[in-house]
Amino acid sequence: MLKFHGTGVALITPFLEDLSVDYNGLKRVIDHVIEGGADYLVVQGTTGETSTVSKEEKRAVLKAALEYNAGRLPIVYGLGGNNTQGLIDEINATDFNGVDAILSVSPYYNKPSQLGIITHYRALADACPVPVILYNVPGRTMSNISYETTLELSKHPNIIGIKEASGDLSQCMRIAAKMPDDFLLISGDDILTPSMRAIGGHGVISVLANAYPEIFKDICHADLETAKEAAFKLLDVNPMMYEESNPVGLKFLMKELGICGDAVRLPLIKASESLQARIRKYKI
Repeated sequence: MLKFHGTGVALITPFLEDLSVDYNGLKRVIDHVIEGGADYLVVQGTTGETSTVSKEEKRAVLKAALEYNAGRLPIVYGLGGNNTQGLIDEINATDFNGVDAILSVSPYYNKPSQLGIITHYRALADACPVPVILYNVPGRTMSNISYETTLELSKHPNIIGIKEASGDLSQCMRIAAKMPDDFLLISGDDILTPSMRAIGGHGVISVLANAYPEIFKDICHADLETAKEAAFKLLDVNPMMYEESNPVGLKFLMKELGICGDAVRLPLIKASESLQARIRKYKI
């Protein structure tokens, strides 16, 4: 799965001020990250505000991204939720032509057991015509995919990796120590990417790479000393991206860079004046 080594960019979904999807803005974002050295694109993940995008818009955004990308980079499609049968129905209704894999978040809110998580992902992987990347983000789902569960799921032929956003390096080390050679361990935390590389990780699915793909090219592909120094550049700005929830800070940063607007959909609101002022002061 070399196509998923390096920087995957969790693309934002730009909106116009009337909150309709800004497809021209999406094109500019795609060009920006490709020209900056990204390795693959993630369409309609959390950073793409998928929870407030309708199913019709979600498919339209995927179609637009596929058409504009035009095969330049591999594409991962975000397709997750907490209704297993509903997800299988959505998989069956989706055209996967041009999609290289899906990224599927662990079921949120209903907080299944580890066996429930295993059974959920096996059902998705059996139904999905493209490979599945697990997504562990306990801060959003309120349940952790344990390393034992990840290793068990790594045995499934259609489950190829995990985006690990638990922030628990010990857990990640346990995965790295016993995972199959062809299983992907992907950082879900931008700043921890050099540490994840050091223990055997394969890169990152990144928020800040929307804005700074060149920095992530160093973080993911340079020697570890250079990668560490590149990550240090982001220490001040990274917390601002989550202070008022992702992608509020990021969208304001993208506006400051002249790439797209900063509109978000409720219940998210635009960055506060305080956050805007601090982001403006930040310089790479």
